[in-house]
Amino acid sequence: MKIAVFGGTGFLGRRIVERLLEKGFDVRAVSRHARRAKTAFASGAKAPERVEADILDRSSIAPAIAGSDAVVNAVSLYVERGGLTFERVHVTAAADLASAALQAGIGRFVQISGIGADARSDSNYIRARGRGDDVVRTMFPGAVVLRSAVMAGPDDAFLTTLMRLVRLLPVYPLFGNGATLLQPVYVGDVAEAVSRLVDHPIDAPMFEIAGPRIWRYDELVREIARRLGAHPMLVPVPFAAWNALAGATEFLPAPLITRNQVDLMRRDNVATGAILGLAELGIAPLDIEDVVRMIEEKQ
Repeated sequence: MKIAVFGGTGFLGRRIVERLLEKGFDVRAVSRHARRAKTAFASGAKAPERVEADILDRSSIAPAIAGSDAVVNAVSLYVERGGLTFERVHVTAAADLASAALQAGIGRFVQISGIGADARSDSNYIRARGRGDDVVRTMFPGAVVLRSAVMAGPDDAFLTTLMRLVRLLPVYPLFGNGATLLQPVYVGDVAEAVSRLVDHPIDAPMFEIAGPRIWRYDELVREIARRLGAHPMLVPVPFAAWNALAGATEFLPAPLITRNQVDLMRRDNVATGAILGLAELGIAPLDIEDVVRMIEEKQ
């Protein structure tokens, strides 16, 4: 089989590409960043085919997926800039890719999304994610939507950052009172789930991919601090203050935090339990302690 992975050089995308290569698939790592595609993977027998294409450019999609048996959409956007909006990337572009895949006669389509995606949400980001899931299923009947909890692993924007700040700060600012529930999942487990859905499709429209344990945010911070031998004071910070900070900094080249991240932390991010997950795919999720150890080894 040949699989085209859009967003194939991103945090999750490159793990999907690597996992598919390990299983012997022919893989196209599709990215609009040609230089990144050249350096993201080691050259050799197991290197993917590097394809430059932009999911925002309809004319570049068809050549990128031609001859493929499956398509994975791992493209994501976290900060809106100018015309690059959540609606444009997560809804319009996702619809274009799904439509092109159907017209090309491709048999399998996997859409990467997030737990909590909701087309009726008042958050632009969460609403676009939910609308994107709906439109992909409309454009490509039989597509599988894979909704992931917050992902963790080396070079992530969540756990790696948390670990660095816990070591650095004597006072650690919490989102609200720290009561938000999280079920972080190892990024490699998400990649493995995608590979299994491509290899042996299950007749289900959606999966929720989450870790083995639900944490209160403040409990997770305390556990990470304990493992690192750090003793920061945890201080609640109102969400209004986080929104103000995000609004003032998210237009910088490397924003400290974005408003959509604040929106996500207002809501519990856990599997509903009513949708198929890792267990149905035969995957035992990695514990957060093992992920922390993995990140430490990479630092």
